[in-house]
Amino acid sequence: MSQMGDRPNLPVSAARIAQDIDALAAITEPGRPWTRRAFSTLHLEGRAWLTERFRAAGLETRIDASGNLIGRRAGRKPGSGTLMLGSHSDTVPDGGRFDGIAGVVAALEVARSLADAGIELNHDLEIVDFLAEEVSIFGVSCIGSRGMAGVRPPEWLERQADGMTLSQGLVAAGGSENSGPPRRNIKVFLELHIEQGPVLATEKRDIGIVTAISGIARIEIVVEGRADHAGTTPMGARRDALVAASKLVLGIEHLATDLSRQPRHFAATVGEFAMLPNAANVVPSNVRLLVDIRSELREDLDTFAAALSELCTSVAKGDHADISLRQISDAPAVRMDTGIGTMLAGAVERLGGSHRQLASGAGHDAAFLARISRAAMIFIPCLNGRSHAPEELAENDDIAFGAAVLFETVRALDRQISGRDV
Repeated sequence: MSQMGDRPNLPVSAARIAQDIDALAAITEPGRPWTRRAFSTLHLEGRAWLTERFRAAGLETRIDASGNLIGRRAGRKPGSGTLMLGSHSDTVPDGGRFDGIAGVVAALEVARSLADAGIELNHDLEIVDFLAEEVSIFGVSCIGSRGMAGVRPPEWLERQADGMTLSQGLVAAGGSENSGPPRRNIKVFLELHIEQGPVLATEKRDIGIVTAISGIARIEIVVEGRADHAGTTPMGARRDALVAASKLVLGIEHLATDLSRQPRHFAATVGEFAMLPNAANVVPSNVRLLVDIRSELREDLDTFAAALSELCTSVAKGDHADISLRQISDAPAVRMDTGIGTMLAGAVERLGGSHRQLASGAGHDAAFLARISRAAMIFIPCLNGRSHAPEELAENDDIAFGAAVLFETVRALDRQISGRDV
């Protein structure tokens, strides 16, 4: 990982990055580090703090109709389009000191460092803090980036939580229930994020160049057995839904492990598990499982789904259970721009760092910005790959090195796109 002592001439300020991350992370629920969920009072407080930091950097600030906080630095060629950097400042409960925050602060530091160096871009530069990238109180995620891309489902507006609808929450966040058409003037979107996995830290690489954001599918499985007395029903005469469900969980683990041995990202998790009647003296009659599947390639997801169906058929026959499957969601994988990936790799090498390609198993706002612009991501290492936990930690030197990579790439993209537009 990066050794700042070996690179004393980075074009960004590591000290400013550390100060900003510390200050924003400190805006958290008492006793619950680090909790600042979207649509909460604390999130609005964090947004107010960010707004002041954006303005202190000379950025013009606004909140768009989708509830995204945007700071704009005008380019010298009006109307030539926008280069956008950013991430999100909301957190999951009890986690997220660097998740999202590092990307927003690194993007802000790029804008400040350009100003410090007296560099004027041809294109407008926008720094964005997307609204509700994490799963929100309304049960949905990436609300701001979906809105900017014009793909937020209209029925989401009626979702309710904490006594308000999402429509009301958007207005409270400074946006509007009508996000309008997708943005069309964004030339490029770049996002820095902690890896949320152990690859970079294990291999001691400075930067991960993201090749794709994995597709996410969720499948609900319902196992129907028969409730019976736990003390009097012979073991061989039972239709125990939990026993059948347990075999499914183990089978899912085996299927996913086999697919993960391929040189590409794949993971499957039984993330929700509910049993009825859930009583000590009753044989379980019903179990519901929700399987979360992450796949870099569509064919791997299809292979897993077919194998899962066969597994359910086999278990149902062997355990005399009725097993049904239902697709809950199916979001395809999103490829990142390979040309920008090459430019990012070149910036890493010029700055004296190391890099590797890898796919993201987590969802990100960049997946939706890729629908309306060229989009790319870089990962920086995080300690032991931990994330969405209080122990999440990214070294400030690594964040600063990532910000320097963004700085160099923004300048190169500004020149490249301007040349194409001539």
